[in-house]
Amino acid sequence: MIRAVLFDLDGVVRHFDHDPDLERRHGLDDGDIARVAFASPLIEEVTTGRITRAEWIARIAERTAPAAAEEWGRTPFRLDPEVLAVIDALRATGIRCMILTNGTDTIPRELRDSGLDAHLDGIVNSAEIGYAKPDPRAFQHALDALELRAEEVFFTDDSPSTLTGADELGITTHHFTGVLPLRRALLDARIALPILDERR
Repeated sequence: MIRAVLFDLDGVVRHFDHDPDLERRHGLDDGDIARVAFASPLIEEVTTGRITRAEWIARIAERTAPAAAEEWGRTPFRLDPEVLAVIDALRATGIRCMILTNGTDTIPRELRDSGLDAHLDGIVNSAEIGYAKPDPRAFQHALDALELRAEEVFFTDDSPSTLTGADELGITTHHFTGVLPLRRALLDARIALPILDERR
């Protein structure tokens, strides 16, 4: 029986509204900032807490354009209301919902300021625990926090590569591609909720 659902944060529960013209306005090619920001080893350093988010943005600025990096770092995000509705429906039946994110040191403040933390039973942030998905230790940390066995937990993420660590432990996984497929996957996992059944 599934007793808890782990949600990835970015690309699942929240989405960033990136300016498509940002890089061109600063004399950069499209994708330059992302190529630097998410390249190894820089991305591992920030998501395992070895550097802060501010230091990450500064490193990106050094390799691209300072003004562009600073603006990119202030990109606004929005919470997905349909995903929040699923989370609230799950919690209403006693199923705990937790975020497991490859995040930075500012994640607690971002979730608090956005109000997302009020919809959750907890947050596991890689920058705080020192392990990032797909490292099985990140998932084991979440299991320990929930005090549950792997077979009692469901995990969804928009990045297929991060599912491997959860699969290794025996956690039920789902590649997130949208809210409707997520609802179907939850139903297939024998989580029966009215809000899910009505929209299958």
